[in-house]
Amino acid sequence: MTTKPKAKKFRIRRPEPGQVAAAPQTEPRPASTSPGRAAAQDKTPGTAAASPNPAAEAADLDAIRAEGLTGRQLRLARRVAQKNGFEPASDLDAVRMLRARGIDPFQRSSMLELVVPETGGSGGGKRSGAGLPALPIDSEGLPEPVAPKSQLPSTETASPAERRAAEIMKIQQELAKRRRKKQMMLLGRLAFFVMLPTVLAGYYFYVVATPMYATKSEFLILKAENSASSMGSLFSGTQFATNQDAIAVQSYLMSKDAMLRLDRDEGFKAHYQQARIDPLQRLDEGASNEEAYGIYKRNIEIGYDPTEGVVKMEVQAADPETAARFSRALIGYAETRVDNLSLRKRSNAVTDAEVGLEEAQADRQEAQEKLVRLQQQGSVIDPEGRIASLRTQISNVEVQLQEKQLTLQALLDNARPNSSRVEGAQGDVRRLEALLVDLNAQMTSATTGEDSLAEKAVQIQLAQADLATRDLMLQTALERLEQARRDAESQARYLTTSVEPVASEDPSYPRAFENTILAFLIFSGIYLMISLTASILREQVST
Repeated sequence: MTTKPKAKKFRIRRPEPGQVAAAPQTEPRPASTSPGRAAAQDKTPGTAAASPNPAAEAADLDAIRAEGLTGRQLRLARRVAQKNGFEPASDLDAVRMLRARGIDPFQRSSMLELVVPETGGSGGGKRSGAGLPALPIDSEGLPEPVAPKSQLPSTETASPAERRAAEIMKIQQELAKRRRKKQMMLLGRLAFFVMLPTVLAGYYFYVVATPMYATKSEFLILKAENSASSMGSLFSGTQFATNQDAIAVQSYLMSKDAMLRLDRDEGFKAHYQQARIDPLQRLDEGASNEEAYGIYKRNIEIGYDPTEGVVKMEVQAADPETAARFSRALIGYAETRVDNLSLRKRSNAVTDAEVGLEEAQADRQEAQEKLVRLQQQGSVIDPEGRIASLRTQISNVEVQLQEKQLTLQALLDNARPNSSRVEGAQGDVRRLEALLVDLNAQMTSATTGEDSLAEKAVQIQLAQADLATRDLMLQTALERLEQARRDAESQARYLTTSVEPVASEDPSYPRAFENTILAFLIFSGIYLMISLTASILREQVST
């Protein structure tokens, strides 16, 4: 691996006024020395620098070949040689010819190459740059390279392997220096964006933060026992029966209404506005309800476990007695809310039962009036009894008629019947037959037609059945009203405190070590996310 040789400085000798620029003096240099140390020599365009000794020319080519020049450098040397009017036989020959003329094929153009003499001048000539002193120019238009007498070019040469090793060592040193610089920059960024915020957070948690005392309590909601047999009673002893009530109580305790009530009763805002509380946890004087509600949600935690049906509450305050007082007040609010949850339902049940009772009474009265009207229209209180009586009379008349007929037949069977007795028996038979015909007519009129006793009996039976149904409905409405009144007077839900709030002796917050570690992880994650995003964007922009 090779690097571009550095340009060397040339000392330009300025002639005294009135003197003519002397011919350029060049000092021969070995072919193996650095190109930058070669002095400028005369250059004649269109001519090649031929070595008078072919052996020396071959030695120069071998030395140039041993330098290990790349193909790009050799092509650049041939292009520079052709630009200066040389006709090299090969790329190595181009390098040799340019070095023989004092031209470095691997050096960029310097300011000295821009100084070109103008033809037609006198006394040393003019140069294209106005305001610059005249430079001694040789006959070929190149400045005269003059090396200090005290600093002659070194004649020591180094092998290409040594130069390559030196260059590799230099590159490794540069890479190590760059790597150390990147590591120092990385450590600086980590210290500024991660360690410094973590130290500030730890200082706050260990020194500045006000210790907070937490009071924990647990309560659950139970349903009153109900003797009614229904599908709902299957879950009366489980948490599913009071699941909605527990969720409603949890939502109420975490609402702004509960915070305002706690402030009115226990002075919630005044407690968190004390001067001894640190600024991050303190509530400002004259703070709005929204700001106080933010403090309320941060210091009061309420959770509900649906598998166990237990509501867990944790209240934080600057002193333990205040935390316990806040917790007891919130439990009282929860119990009141539980009682009010079913109050409207129970009141509506009583109202509905009263309305049902009134409707049942009205229906029973209407059915009873209909039965009375039916009985009055037929002038018969009991049509069925009347029909039964007719049936009995017809039966008796038929029996008597049969007996009289048998008696008459017995009289007629005599050879000399008694006429008076025969006539009496015939009269009795005739009268019984007439009575039977009349009774049958009454029975026929009583059982057929719209106004018959049978039709009236059917209507009366229907009216009596309707009256009995209305009596049963009235009785059911009365029982329902009594049950609703008993439920309204009793409590349907009960709040039972399983863990009473007790004032703690030691502060529970802040957890300095855990919070500091958490802050470190948060800042590290933010820095990692930002650095990855920046590196991805940089790569996208570069490609």
